[in-house]
Amino acid sequence: MEFTGFGEYAIDFFDGLVVDNSKPYWDEHKHVYHSDVRAPMEALLAALEPEFGRGKVFRPYRDVRFSKDKTPFKDHCGGVVELGRGGGAHYVQVGPEGLFVAGGSFAMAPDQLARYRESVADDVRGERLEKLVAGLVDAGWELRGDKLKRAPRGADPGHPRIELLKHRRIYVARVWPPDDVLHEPGSLERVRDAWREVAPLVDWCADHVGLSEVGFRR
Repeated sequence: MEFTGFGEYAIDFFDGLVVDNSKPYWDEHKHVYHSDVRAPMEALLAALEPEFGRGKVFRPYRDVRFSKDKTPFKDHCGGVVELGRGGGAHYVQVGPEGLFVAGGSFAMAPDQLARYRESVADDVRGERLEKLVAGLVDAGWELRGDKLKRAPRGADPGHPRIELLKHRRIYVARVWPPDDVLHEPGSLERVRDAWREVAPLVDWCADHVGLSEVGFRR
């Protein structure tokens, strides 16, 4: 299937799901999800695969086992190309806010976080990250990722990159609100250009955070 844009009713589907996040709504409208959301997302990732590698589409079901929020379905559809969890990823998402594109490290296991902080503290690797992030922010990207309120244990509160050291995950993102391009082939160019722009940050995460050797814990 060639990517020609997300379907006409993609945003309407998610707007309705936000209002009524229930199995009856899902069952009644799942044909819209498959035709206007998931199939185009799969086609988008397939079109990007030659340059960025094979991607996957996330399941629409929420993991509610450890959450107070028991709504069963995600209010967006995400796709990712990643080295492995936490090790650097390109991400794209369609939902009520429109087209969301991001890149970086979206989760870190303890060993990954230790390597991240060691790299940020290092003058060569840390300054490289600092310059990458600053350049992306200047270009219109938003720096995101949850962070500590205080310096990590053992870190100098006066370290020149203390704000980066506080991060427990780090990525940049940008959003295009719903518009006509969302439903046209131009969405592919938006994502491709954005992923190219953020690739140096993704590569930094792959090189200096890497894959976890101990896994993730709840």
